[in-house]
Amino acid sequence: MKLGAFSISLNVKDIHQSKAFYEKLGFETLGGDIKQNWLIMKNEQAVIGLFQGMFEKNILTFNPGWDHNAENLDVYKDVRELQAELKEKGIKLIQEADESTEGPAYITVEDPDGNPILIDQHR
Repeated sequence: MKLGAFSISLNVKDIHQSKAFYEKLGFETLGGDIKQNWLIMKNEQAVIGLFQGMFEKNILTFNPGWDHNAENLDVYKDVRELQAELKEKGIKLIQEADESTEGPAYITVEDPDGNPILIDQHR
């Protein structure tokens, strides 16, 4: 099952302090808006999202339809197809996508330890 580009979304206390820290580790801003308290940062193939005040826990994130540079892929599996596959495998979804829609949508699951996993399709 191909879930799309992987990143980790970090719940940070101070986005400016976190941005400065990750820049020292060699990360560069790929996207986002620091005025809205979120940034996407990249170091080679590693992608992290910094989010201040948006969620309670760190989240494993996958983006169907994108490569590791947030560029559109020609061929990808729609999040609704992934949702159907996960259900067939007996994985409980916390948040489901509306199967009657097309385009952007997301689903969420939790691993056995309670770590949230977001499958977030932006196109």
